[in-house]
Amino acid sequence: MMKKYLLLAFSLLFGLSQSQIIRKYSNEFLNIGAGARGLAMGGAVITNQDDVYAPMWNPAGLMSVERDWQGAAMHAEYFESIAKYDYLAYAKVLEEGVFGVSVVRLGVDNILNTTQMIDSEGNIDYDKITKFSQSDYAAILSYAFRPGGNPKLDVGVNAKIVYRNVGKFANGYGFGFDVGAIYKADNGWKFGGMVRDITTTVNFWSVNQKELSTVVNGEEFNPAPKDKLELTMPKLNVGASKLFEINSSVYVLPEAGINVDFAKTASLISTDFASISPYAGAELGYQKMIFVRLGINRFQSITDIEDLKRKVSFQPSAGLGIRYRGLTLDYAITNSGIGGSNFYSNFFSLKLDMGAFRND
Repeated sequence: MMKKYLLLAFSLLFGLSQSQIIRKYSNEFLNIGAGARGLAMGGAVITNQDDVYAPMWNPAGLMSVERDWQGAAMHAEYFESIAKYDYLAYAKVLEEGVFGVSVVRLGVDNILNTTQMIDSEGNIDYDKITKFSQSDYAAILSYAFRPGGNPKLDVGVNAKIVYRNVGKFANGYGFGFDVGAIYKADNGWKFGGMVRDITTTVNFWSVNQKELSTVVNGEEFNPAPKDKLELTMPKLNVGASKLFEINSSVYVLPEAGINVDFAKTASLISTDFASISPYAGAELGYQKMIFVRLGINRFQSITDIEDLKRKVSFQPSAGLGIRYRGLTLDYAITNSGIGGSNFYSNFFSLKLDMGAFRND
């Protein structure tokens, strides 16, 4: 267990030491998604996340909140409960649109701090080992509306404030915007897209030079970088879906699309300008009360460490949901998406739809 903590601490501190301003992976905790429904479908909800969880997938989906207000909460734990992910959200129907507010936290607590374990003369003192937490926070304000009152087009905007803290070593503040849209065609098809960090998200870091570095026998170890600026580049998610009614009680809702990162990654299609990865998912519903979901995403081209051959990897996901009046409980098992890991986690999310309660 101590080895895991040390590795996590090293990775966090190493990330601070990089000098580049533009990062391939920045504020990744906001790309995990929220709500077990969307996670179970592999993120295939760009056009059909029609509730309070929409800001994390496509804020335009908030326009489907038609009455009163909705509230939601989700909790998940990764790596044997070392990392914890929490999400709270609220959406309220207004006269001309829908307003939403969301709060996100991803944190790792009780990380061992060994930077002061060795004194200036090289002596080891285990009593100087302390603990710290690394936490990422975000507050998201969302607004969805129909331009010109057009019933076929929904548009949504997120304004994000980000705070990231690495114990006494560093902290950073950031702000940015997301924009999304959903178009509903006459034939039942929906087409949607979301641009995350459309203007880039600017992150201002402040590093505690004294706490991060240490001097042993006149030589400095863990030299701390200077305070710096970090930019989160835009990401594009687009998809299409259509609901198919099997009979009066059963329906199937599939969606497929692509995720585009404007950077070179391990995606199937990857260039210096952009990398493209497909995704797909589906929901089977019975009387709008019981739901079964499947999804597949994160297609990547990787090198097998044993035979050094290039292979295609992907991440499947699945989940269940149950709805009674205005209360919905969803479950998903899926990959966390943190740092490209292959660890699968269980997600539980709860939604309260006050409009449905009062209508029933």
